[in-house]
Amino acid sequence: MVDLRLLRFFIAIYEENNITAAATRCYVSQPSLSAGLKQLEEELGGPLFERSKKGVKALDSAHYLYPLAVKLVEEASKLPALFMAKASRQKLRLAVMPDLSQRRLAGLLTQINQAISHLDLELVDYQSTADCRLTLDSLRHEDEVFFPLWEEDYVLCVPTEHPLAQANRIRPEELSQYDFIECPPCEAHQQTIGLLACSNLSLNLVAKADSKSLVMSLVLAGFGVSFLPDGLIEDEPRLKQIKFDGPRMFRRIGLCYPSHQAVAPTLAKLLRYLTQATA
Repeated sequence: MVDLRLLRFFIAIYEENNITAAATRCYVSQPSLSAGLKQLEEELGGPLFERSKKGVKALDSAHYLYPLAVKLVEEASKLPALFMAKASRQKLRLAVMPDLSQRRLAGLLTQINQAISHLDLELVDYQSTADCRLTLDSLRHEDEVFFPLWEEDYVLCVPTEHPLAQANRIRPEELSQYDFIECPPCEAHQQTIGLLACSNLSLNLVAKADSKSLVMSLVLAGFGVSFLPDGLIEDEPRLKQIKFDGPRMFRRIGLCYPSHQAVAPTLAKLLRYLTQATA
């Protein structure tokens, strides 16, 4: 790798056409400059200048090297500023739970972008270490603070070709007549099962899945009906929502962050912005 210092020597010699003037410009002695030029020529494998008592004359090799050398030196001079700018950027690492409304997630990311300028935002897997987590209030840890952002209602979903798709609404006890897909971690599903149990009824559970997205795939495949967050299905035209004559079932989404330590400055700034935006 060519030493940038030698390239600076070369540029000065090329532009001054004189070793003495170039040495003065570079604040080095003439012998040091000459030695540097010799080293550069050895590294490049050939002479760059024709020397005479009147000064130096650039050879074709020097004419070829000059624009390349100028570009390299200029780019190198920008590196400290680039690294300083990078170091001064604010950082936020956000762990995002799966099965969220992509539209509402994008809206939150837009707010984050507006709230914090020069931000390096990193979205990571839900299980990864992060400054904060985008998750449900029911999944908040005991040592965390929950900052609410939005709510999503659970709605009964069927494929558009399902017999129920023609119904305007359905009563809880009628659910026992249809195949049902369960999501065991889902509070809405457990609430529905408990609701029917009070009437000595039960759901005909034909399939289960560990995530809402997988439940939606099973519904679309015709395995049965299920409750899903309205935000998750808002852009899915193959599903029909049926009004359910039962208690409201919903989930609350927000930011969770540790309560036992100081809030990172970037996160604190975001929370202030979101507080003002929802006031």
